[in-house]
Amino acid sequence: MQKTVKDKIPVTVLTGFLGSGKTTLLNYILQENHGMKIAVIENEFGEIGIDGGLVVGSTEEIFEMTNGCVCCVAEARDDLLRVIRQLLARPGRLDHIIIETSGLADPYPVAQTFFLDDPIREETNLDGVIALVDARHILRHLDDSLVEAHDNQAVDQIVCADRIVLNKIDLVSEEEIAAVEARVACLNQTAEIMRASHARIDLKRILGLAAFDRSRRMAAEVRHGHDHAHHPAAPWDRDGAHEHDASVSSVGIELSGDMDPAAMARWVQEMQGRDNGELFRMKGIFSIRGDDYCYVLHGVHDQIEFRPNHPWADEPRCNRMVFIGRNLDRAALQARLAQCRAA
Repeated sequence: MQKTVKDKIPVTVLTGFLGSGKTTLLNYILQENHGMKIAVIENEFGEIGIDGGLVVGSTEEIFEMTNGCVCCVAEARDDLLRVIRQLLARPGRLDHIIIETSGLADPYPVAQTFFLDDPIREETNLDGVIALVDARHILRHLDDSLVEAHDNQAVDQIVCADRIVLNKIDLVSEEEIAAVEARVACLNQTAEIMRASHARIDLKRILGLAAFDRSRRMAAEVRHGHDHAHHPAAPWDRDGAHEHDASVSSVGIELSGDMDPAAMARWVQEMQGRDNGELFRMKGIFSIRGDDYCYVLHGVHDQIEFRPNHPWADEPRCNRMVFIGRNLDRAALQARLAQCRAA
């Protein structure tokens, strides 16, 4: 019997550029009295690892991967899979797994690990990608003239995130914070942005997100509207006017009626066979003809999953999709998705 999301072990990918405060946040998590059994996989390349003295008395297990950056070294990615399989094989269930990436890592390949046709997919669920942002220094990294826009890991880390923690706000003025928030929001319109000093944040806001299964909440936020004083308009909010980063954009599509399951399956297969190097993220919620379940679609590049999630119950049925990437063709995406509607 296939496990539901509720039965799987949630996995959080913790990303952020060099010096953003990832290790500080991780140590804070490990020392908090949350009552969870957490395993940490640390992939630091050229940075100081966790100070063992900071986690004295904790029940967590820490695994350091030192054979290269997990996002760009095949052996390291294989090692990541091996470590996760070892964790799953141990007696006693884990409550959570956290993967801390290198400050120079691209988080996409790490997130893609949990879309692979591998036994770990049946046992784990990608809970979310959390990006830490150094409020004092992030703008210089985003505007680094020595880094090509398409190869700027600081940009990719923000774009990939489900939650963004704007850290070190105690070191900058309110005006500087607002400028950073505006810039970050232009890169990622769908992630909630939270402020923090010394990486102190309410853990309920970054753990237990089930971000790839939160389409129901996504739909609710669209219906009820965002607090636009603090959050950017949803990409399908036609009245929201924002200046976007030229290299990254998001496209939101909303369709009425029901979707044809066979047509959706063909479209997903088609997307999986394409070169999706510039299509970073996809998130969607769909009403399928003849089915009482809400279906969710989520993907990272060409790793795409489409499956039933929960009964519609009292929710209004809907079809909503968000694409995040570079050089997106809104008209083409909308036209192709519209072809999947039930006649």
